[in-house]
Amino acid sequence: MITTHVLDTAKGRPAAGVEVTLERADGANRWETLGSGSTDTDGRLKTLWPPSKPLVPGVYRLVFDTAAYFAAEAVPAFYPQVAIVFETVAGEGHYHVPLLLNPFGYTTYRGS
Repeated sequence: MITTHVLDTAKGRPAAGVEVTLERADGANRWETLGSGSTDTDGRLKTLWPPSKPLVPGVYRLVFDTAAYFAAEAVPAFYPQVAIVFETVAGEGHYHVPLLLNPFGYTTYRGS
């Protein structure tokens, strides 16, 4: 399972309504879209990868549409998109990839 959580660190609250796309590298420098959705009122998105579907080891990418989020908040921002690339391995069932976001910076880590 792959989940994410977006926090707006400038406002000190969850970032609701951020569009997120999950993609997997196909080995030929192309990305296959696997799922997409929007963060809920708590800034979470749990439906990118169904828990009942086994996770295939490989290289994945989460793409966050930060331009639309900041435009809706009427906040000028530097990064129109954030892409987080990470690798999954056999035997790991859950990957939680949070994004801490502000108009002029971001950070990420592997959560639990």
